[in-house]
Amino acid sequence: MIITLAKRYVICLISIPFATMTFSRLMAEKMVEQGHGHIINIASMAGKIATANSSIYAATKFAVIGFSDALRLELADKGVYVTTVNPGPIETSFFDQADPSGAYLESVKKFVLSPKYVAKKIVRILGKNKREVNLPRLLAVAHKGYTLFPRISDKLATNVFNYK
Repeated sequence: MIITLAKRYVICLISIPFATMTFSRLMAEKMVEQGHGHIINIASMAGKIATANSSIYAATKFAVIGFSDALRLELADKGVYVTTVNPGPIETSFFDQADPSGAYLESVKKFVLSPKYVAKKIVRILGKNKREVNLPRLLAVAHKGYTLFPRISDKLATNVFNYK
């Protein structure tokens, strides 16, 4: 049973980037025809900062970010904006299933976002040519450090910030 659930989870996660890519390209065609539009793809900070025990999840989010970056360049001169929103953990019922003990959510509570906060940030950038929105600000800063100091970041991610 566990193997079956794991396979379903992996298949579901792998299909997410392909669904995002397909839908974004279909919408892009219509937006290009009308001469304007804004595609907002939701990924995750996990696609920007890798952590242990989340390789498949991180890979699917990285795929959405990479696709969105390339699509943004393809549509840049066509009046269509592409923004990637990369939130950290959001307090939703997802964790009822993924973290029934509440231990993970408790360990990352300083990064947990409310759905309303994320929605407000998305509404605020509608129609604006913004490359990405990384939330919360603390994780956005952490991503800069992760990019500038990869070896130190890997050590920290392995030894200090391994919450899973």
